[in-house]
Amino acid sequence: MITSLPAVLPSPTVAVWHLGPLPVRAYALCIVAGIVLGVLIAERRWRARGGRPDFVLDVAVWAVPLGVVGARVYHVITSPQAYFGAGGDPVRALYVWEGGLGIWGAIAGGAVGAWIACRRAGYRFLPLADAMAPGLLVAQALGRWGNWFNNELFGRATDVPWALTIHDWDEAAGRAVLDADGDPVVTGTYHPTFLYESLWCLLVALVIVLADRRWQLRHGQSFFAYVALYCLGRSVFEALRIDEANLVLGLRVNQWVAAIVFVAALIAFIRSRRVNAGRDEVLERVHSSESPTATTPDGDPGSPSGGQTVTAAGDRPSPDRDERPGAQDS
Repeated sequence: MITSLPAVLPSPTVAVWHLGPLPVRAYALCIVAGIVLGVLIAERRWRARGGRPDFVLDVAVWAVPLGVVGARVYHVITSPQAYFGAGGDPVRALYVWEGGLGIWGAIAGGAVGAWIACRRAGYRFLPLADAMAPGLLVAQALGRWGNWFNNELFGRATDVPWALTIHDWDEAAGRAVLDADGDPVVTGTYHPTFLYESLWCLLVALVIVLADRRWQLRHGQSFFAYVALYCLGRSVFEALRIDEANLVLGLRVNQWVAAIVFVAALIAFIRSRRVNAGRDEVLERVHSSESPTATTPDGDPGSPSGGQTVTAAGDRPSPDRDERPGAQDS
């Protein structure tokens, strides 16, 4: 084992602290911090579009738990050996705090939760998804730092100036293995793929906000751009990673998923531009008692107010509102 190597980027040697009998895990703190900041960003963008101010919190009640469940289910399905293989422990599939959350499952589960919240409140899903897209990226950027604390999901060995020091890790204890002198054992320096992905998420969030302000993206386009651009970056970072993964035709499963989801999101993005004549500000769906033929320019059912703008309070139409769509987006 290599006991010490110089590197610009260090890694933590401890990822779990104990407050009496209660373990506090850095991974969980990063996830929670990401969720809080993501919700705040989404709430601000949703209000700017005329949505009810407290609705994003209602969405989080559904989207966050279903997103976590979806993320864990995806991870277990695509990496089943540790839980159902030889010597595996099925019960550990429930140990979310130990890490192992698949972003694809998180997006799918969170989207289902958001859709349920929209159906219950009478809002259309795509305007909400657009408002949440940059916040989701910021949440992912923060969540990736949990991998840094856990000394996991790094890339190939490298000696670039920004190489990341990685320690021999005791997952059960949540800390680096110590040598005879009590010093953490260093295994080498590697590409900090967690950092690459974190910075990419922040860059994509900025691009979406600026593009929305500049070109007034149609309903759904901000969300589809988020998915497509994230997949583009993820395919690169995934190719750098050296952690164990199941392969299909020589490529990691996540690389195949990224490619498939990228194509689907790109098609949806282009289709939204062609189908939707513009981005109106109608956020509500048609209720069953309304005419089923009433639609908005993007092909979704229109609002009960006959296409008039729903104000921030969500309680009255504002047909004379004179603002550029998206001008107040953060």
